Amino acid sequence: MLGKNGFEVSEIGLGCWQLGGNWGESLSKDAAFEIMSSAVSSGVTFFDTADVYGSGQSESFIGDFMKETKTHLRVATKFGRGDVYPDGYSEESLRNAVDASLKRLRVESIDLLQLHCIPLAVLQQGDVFNWLRKIKQEGLIKHFGASVESVEEGLLCIEQEGILSLQVIFNLFRQKLATDLLPQAQAKGVGIIARLPLASGLLSGKFTPQTVFSEKDHRNFNRNGEAFNVGETFAGLPFEKGVELADTIKTMLPPGMSMAELALRWILDHEAISTVIPGASSAKQIEANAAWSESPSLSPELHQKLSEFYKSEVEKHIRGSY
Repeated sequence: MLGKNGFEVSEIGLGCWQLGGNWGESLSKDAAFEIMSSAVSSGVTFFDTADVYGSGQSESFIGDFMKETKTHLRVATKFGRGDVYPDGYSEESLRNAVDASLKRLRVESIDLLQLHCIPLAVLQQGDVFNWLRKIKQEGLIKHFGASVESVEEGLLCIEQEGILSLQVIFNLFRQKLATDLLPQAQAKGVGIIARLPLASGLLSGKFTPQTVFSEKDHRNFNRNGEAFNVGETFAGLPFEKGVELADTIKTMLPPGMSMAELALRWILDHEAISTVIPGASSAKQIEANAAWSESPSLSPELHQKLSEFYKSEVEKHIRGSY
């Protein structure tokens, strides 16, 4: 269940940033449909997108897919970046965004609308939550939540009446939330959506210091936070250091387990987590991700070892809001 009063989701969802083409190379509609079809056939029932992914292309692909394949999915989208960021928030701008998302998704009501990493000052001021509650009462959205970048933002949001979920950066390289936010959210009945589970691919274990990313890939142009919060790229780690740390984790792998499987299983072993939303650029990738939901839990000894590794070797290198 996503949140105390929410809806059922698959433990592995699909992050749909890449369907908008913002991840790297542009994605055709056929390629997007292949990824989504593979996700559905693998048991994925929850897609996460945003109005700014490809300037609406990701939402449009999802809407077309559900209409053309007659597939029912739970879809979460977001509002709060693009033209309104950082100080253009109003009830009118929110309503305009909701209306546009409804049209692109081809639905009458959005399952979950999330605030998209909006400034702390706007969260503290609080009007945006009143607007969300009003729009929910009108039936344009079924639930609302918030995608956040720091513990402080998360703790503030879970105090808001009616909030269903938090979306957070949570992975082996970002473990602070395990004690500083997840238990508090769980106690409030707020569901947790974990993004960046593989730290932009670092935790796949496939990168070397010589790995090159395309010019349009945020792993190239946002390595040091040049375009947006550095924490959204490689979990805030300098790339070369991240590769080194990932190589160390490889030495801790149980027999027969891949790095990506370890990374996803570690997240799912936390009781507060409702769903994890790795992206996928191919059908094969989403099939593998979905299958790992069935993996057995990691041993307490390995959890302890990974926790100690984070505290001694990783935490000091993290940059950005946290």
